Amino acid sequence: MTVPLPAADLPLADVPLAEKIGALMIAVPDFPSPGVTFQDITPVLADAGAFRLLVDWLAACAGHVDAVAGVEARGFVLGAPVACALGLPFVPIRKAGKLPREVHEQDYDLEYGNATLATHVDAPYDGRKVLVVDDVLATGGTAAAACRLVERGGGRVAGVAVLLEIAALSGRRSLAGWPVHALLAV
Repeated sequence: MTVPLPAADLPLADVPLAEKIGALMIAVPDFPSPGVTFQDITPVLADAGAFRLLVDWLAACAGHVDAVAGVEARGFVLGAPVACALGLPFVPIRKAGKLPREVHEQDYDLEYGNATLATHVDAPYDGRKVLVVDDVLATGGTAAAACRLVERGGGRVAGVAVLLEIAALSGRRSLAGWPVHALLAV
């Protein structure tokens, strides 16, 4: 079932919502390693009203979609309620070694190392338009790996929706060809 959503040409920041969400987030310097600033979204999750508004905003980011994929771990926290709100399947994209059956894997680089993502070979992508959800777009490696996994599984990436984009790291370049929506940019 395809769920119609508002147009994907949304502004980068819905100012009142962006201000509310931005005011709740906490930047933690030098975590998980020196020079990296971790964006803590747990205060957003603790504010039920803000969390609901964020879920609604994420759900409105991709036109017509048939499924939602979320990237471990904070992409699960955001993507699963988006899928639930839309009445659509949720597909977890996990770190390597976390799924119990046959998987597709995709290696990628991130700003402080490298990693591997995986999804079940039988994940429900078959021709579906999929919204990929994560919390932060930094270098774009994680999101690009997730998009490649969706496509390897037979899905079509309808867009990537994130809470925060770290613009200085130019992650959008890694996602050329896929629409990207970010509520906040720093």
